[in-house]
Amino acid sequence: MGNDASDAVRYALALDVRGRVAVVVGGGRVAERKVRGLLEAGADVTVVAPAIAAPLSALAARGELRTFERAFETADVAGALLVVAATGDATVNAAVVSAARAAGALCNDASDGEHSDFITPLVHRSGPISIAVDTGGTSPSFARRIRDELRAQFDGRYATAARTLGRARNYVLATVAPEARSALMDALARRDLAELAALDPIRLEDEIDRMAGEAAPAPPAKLDGPLVCATRKSALAMHQARLAMARLAVAGIVSSILPLTTTGDRDQERPIEALGSDNVFVTELENALREGRADYAVHSCKDLPSSLPADMRLAAIGPREDARDVFCSERFASFEALPSGAVVGTSSPRRRAQLAALRPDLAYVPLRGNVDTRLRKLRDGECDAIVLAAAGLARLGLRATHMAPFEPSALTPAVGQGALAIEVRAPDEELAARVHDAFSDPDAELAIVAERAFLRAVRGGCRAPVGAYAIFAGRDLRLQAVIASLDGSEVLRGESAARVENDVAAESLGTELAGRLLAEGGDRLLARALPAGPLAGVLFLLPRTQERPSRIAPALRSAGGEVVEAADDDEAARGLERRRPDVLLFPSSGSVRALPGYLAELRASEVRPLVAAMGPASAAAAASAGFPADVVAPDAEIAAFVQSVTRAALKGRE
Repeated sequence: MGNDASDAVRYALALDVRGRVAVVVGGGRVAERKVRGLLEAGADVTVVAPAIAAPLSALAARGELRTFERAFETADVAGALLVVAATGDATVNAAVVSAARAAGALCNDASDGEHSDFITPLVHRSGPISIAVDTGGTSPSFARRIRDELRAQFDGRYATAARTLGRARNYVLATVAPEARSALMDALARRDLAELAALDPIRLEDEIDRMAGEAAPAPPAKLDGPLVCATRKSALAMHQARLAMARLAVAGIVSSILPLTTTGDRDQERPIEALGSDNVFVTELENALREGRADYAVHSCKDLPSSLPADMRLAAIGPREDARDVFCSERFASFEALPSGAVVGTSSPRRRAQLAALRPDLAYVPLRGNVDTRLRKLRDGECDAIVLAAAGLARLGLRATHMAPFEPSALTPAVGQGALAIEVRAPDEELAARVHDAFSDPDAELAIVAERAFLRAVRGGCRAPVGAYAIFAGRDLRLQAVIASLDGSEVLRGESAARVENDVAAESLGTELAGRLLAEGGDRLLARALPAGPLAGVLFLLPRTQERPSRIAPALRSAGGEVVEAADDDEAARGLERRRPDVLLFPSSGSVRALPGYLAELRASEVRPLVAAMGPASAAAAASAGFPADVVAPDAEIAAFVQSVTRAALKGRE
C-alpha cells in the first residue's frame, strides 16, 4: 500500500493567541466548536455568517466575541492572525482561504484539511499541560478515544506537578548557579509524581536549596587574597556587612562585597510567617558560599534559623547593639498614648502577640519592607504606629517623630536581635578561626548561644510567637523568654540565671528554661500557633556519615516531623535531650556504625523505636547491630525510603 496524504508528517506548533484577532466565517455547530476553542485560548474572536446560531449569539450577548450577521467580505480578514472557514459551502470556504492568505493570515478550512495552513486537533488540558491528538483526518472517532484515554491517564496530579515545576524553574533561575540549573531541574522532573504534587511553594524552595547544596563543595577560602562577603541588598544589610568588613580589615582580612536578593526580599507583601521557611533571608547567601561565589556571609543574627545546615558554621557573633524593640509614631508620643482602635503595623508574630497582650484594643496589621520603607509608610499614614528594632534604626541613623523603646520584660526581643553573625563553610576552619579572633564579642556570643539554644529546644522559628533575651550581670547570665498565643490572649514568661563562662553552660541555660516553659504550657501554645504536618510529634534519629546536607531530614521535617541528625554519640545525646526517638533511620550500612555508644544504650533500654533501613545492605547491618528493620525501602533510593518511612510512621499512629 502506498502512503496517502493523511500520512504526511505535520509540523506541530503551539501558538499564543491571547489578544490576537481570529476570524471565524460560519455560524453553525462546526463554527461554534472552533470559536469555543479560540476563546478558551484567549483569542479576540469575530464571527461572520449570514445566519448565526443561538449559542454563538449568546456568547456575543455576553461580550465574549463580535458577530456580523451577513455574507463574508474580503475585508473581514484584515489584521487577523488566524482565519477559520467553517461555512459548510466549499466555494465560500475556498474564497475565505484565498482572502486569508492574501492578507498574510494563517487559515483553516474546516471542510478540507489539505487546503489548510493549520489544524485544530482534539486537546486534553490539565492545568498548564496541553496534549493534542491529530489523526490526520483519518478517524475523528479514534482521535476522541485517544483524547479520552489521555484524560484518564493524565489527571489533576500532572497539572499540580507541572505547576510545581514551573515555580521551581523561577526559583532555580533566581538562586542557583547557571551551570547547575539544568541538572537540578532534570532531577526534580524525575521525582515521583505524588511527591511533586505534594510540594507546596515553601517546601519546594527548601528542597531546591538542599539539592543545590549537594553540588560539589566550593574550594576553600584563599586567605592570601581578598575575600568575598555575601550580604542581602537592603540598605541595612549592606551597612551591617560593611561594619563587619571594616573590623575584619583591621585584622588584615580584606574583602569585597556580593549583594544578593533573598526570598524574603523578593516577597515584600506577605507576612514573614506566611513565607513558611525560617531561612527566607539566609538561603541565597548560603548558596553563594556553597558555590564558591563568596567566602563568608554577614547576617542579622535574628534572621538565622536555630540550627544551621551541616555544611555551614557560625564563625563569630559580633558586638551587640541595643536589642530592644522601639515604638515609632508621627502623631502619638507613646504606645500607651495610642487611642483605642489605632492601627499598629508589624509583620512579626512575636511582636504582634506581645503587643496585643498589652493593648488588645488596638488593630495590628501586617507591614513588610525595609526599615526606610516602613518608616515611609508610617509617614504616609498607613499606620498610626509601627514597631522596629532599635539596632536597625541606630545603624542607619533613622528615626520617627516619636520613639520609645519597650523594655524586654514587656516586649521580649527576637533571638539574636541587635547582633551580627558571620557564617562560613564548615570545612573552612582556618578562616573561621581568623574571623572569630577579629570579630567575636565573647559576652554577646555566650548570650546568643543561650538564646539560640532556647529557640532550638522549643523548636520555634520566624513563624512562632517566641522571644528570648540574655544579658550578663557580672558573670551570671540572665535569660528571659516568652512563648505566646498568636492573638496575645495567653503569654507565658520565664526567667533563669546561671554562672556562664562557656558555650556548654550557655546551651544548658537556654535548654533548661525552654523545658520549663514547655512543661508549663508552652508546648500547647506552640502547637496552636504553628501549622502541623502529618508527622507532627514524631521524633526521628538520623545517624549522619557525610558532611553534606541530608535530603532525608528536610523531607521528613516538611511533613511536620522532628529530625535529630547526629554524627556521633555526643551529638545524638545533645539533640535528643534525654528523649527516645520514635523512628531510627539507617540510610546506609555506615550509618549503623556512626552511633555505637548510643545504640548500645538504646538496646539495653525497654523502649524500641521503629527501625527503617534503605535497601537490603542497610537492613542487614542494622540486624547485625541488634536492630532488625521494621521497614525496608524497596529501592536504595531516597524518595522511596522517605515514602516508606512516612507510611510506616503514620500507620504506627493509627
